[in-house]
Amino acid sequence: MTVADSRVPTLKDVAKKAGVHVATASRALSDEQAHLVSEATRARVQAAADSLGYRTNAVAQSLRKGTTGALGVVVADLANPFVVSVLRGIEFEARARDAMPLVAETHDDPALLRSVVTRLLRNRVDGLILSAVHTTDEEFVAEVESRVPVVLAVRGFGPQIDLGRPDRHREVLHDDVQGARIAVNHLIRLGHRRIAQLPGTQRISSFLGRSDGYRAAIAASPDVIDVSTGAVALEASVAEGRRLTADLFRQPAGRQPTAIFAHNDLMAVGALDALRDVGLRCPDDVSIVGYNDAPLSDHLDPPLTTVRLPSFELGRHSAQLAFSAIAGDSPDAARIMLAPEFVERKSTRPLNP
Repeated sequence: MTVADSRVPTLKDVAKKAGVHVATASRALSDEQAHLVSEATRARVQAAADSLGYRTNAVAQSLRKGTTGALGVVVADLANPFVVSVLRGIEFEARARDAMPLVAETHDDPALLRSVVTRLLRNRVDGLILSAVHTTDEEFVAEVESRVPVVLAVRGFGPQIDLGRPDRHREVLHDDVQGARIAVNHLIRLGHRRIAQLPGTQRISSFLGRSDGYRAAIAASPDVIDVSTGAVALEASVAEGRRLTADLFRQPAGRQPTAIFAHNDLMAVGALDALRDVGLRCPDDVSIVGYNDAPLSDHLDPPLTTVRLPSFELGRHSAQLAFSAIAGDSPDAARIMLAPEFVERKSTRPLNP
């Protein structure tokens, strides 16, 4: 291919190929002026543009419309497979609308959240999807909502168990209360009566929801004892899961769990490591349930029983709600709750079968 052949096609090239004036080609390819051109001419110009690989100037169009076609997306951890799946769902919806997601990472740092959101606003994004908020960020988010449409994805602010409260934001969340209940009730049905949770940081609403669901399931079974230490993970990591589990087995024998509910699969991996450290086996001695159904879950020894979250679908719903809000077709406050799915593998078993 020559340099001349590889140059970017212009509107003049499209007009020449379609056999029309440049102004006519411009109108035919414009959302606002296409009605001024006959249907046959529009089709001929579009066919010429497609054959040449011509794309309209998005910057010029955005200046005319007062929009940029850019959607800001703020996540906590780009290395997290769950986050990547959410992003794929967002990108799927954005691509269908010829929009561009601009992704920023916070490393779960509240100061960095404010910094990246400020930069995205300076870049004139049409709206924001935030999946890295903490429960202490509501005032900041309310200020951002006064400037552009915002959708909270994965994490919100209010306690999920209080579903009767008025919606204050646009939110797309998993029902973590129900997910935790399902997980703990599974352990109870297997005969476990001393159960502990490995809770994630309570600054994140999804972990709050899992704690609420855990406690609700325990409270509904009077013969079940919560033997958690009360300690909370500093971060939802393998190392923290290992630390919290080690603490559980430093308790007196009558306070040691026969089953553990981890707030995510990474902490469940840490729990498996801690059991090996003290010579215990999963599930022979202790059953473990994780949360998220991360790609690694099916490849552990033993394969992890967990709660699967529809992450791709959550990304799609979040983007749909964001684009509706940008178009002015969405209420200022709305909540979409997605149901979790229980996945039983080999890390749980009946107590003393």
